[in-house]
Amino acid sequence: MDVQKSIIRYQTEEYGCVKMKLADLMIRRGITRNRLRTLTGVKYDVIDRYYKGSNVALADLDFLAKVCYVLDCEISDLLEYYPPLSQADSMQKQ
Repeated sequence: MDVQKSIIRYQTEEYGCVKMKLADLMIRRGITRNRLRTLTGVKYDVIDRYYKGSNVALADLDFLAKVCYVLDCEISDLLEYYPPLSQADSMQKQ
């Protein structure tokens, strides 16, 4: 029987996180933030936030779709899920 997990009482360390990989992809493709702004029509400050991976609590699906279209990539090229550290790994870091 499958047991479903509830995240209501969990902290980020317990369920993992999703990280942006836009900077890595752009560097590999030789695309600047200004060029991506021109190609997508998205404001520079929005691109910069995703590029740096900072202050991105909710993903803008329209932005991600534009980037995937323009860079001819998959969503997995832009986002990566990092599972939580096991308790053993957490204890070793303390």
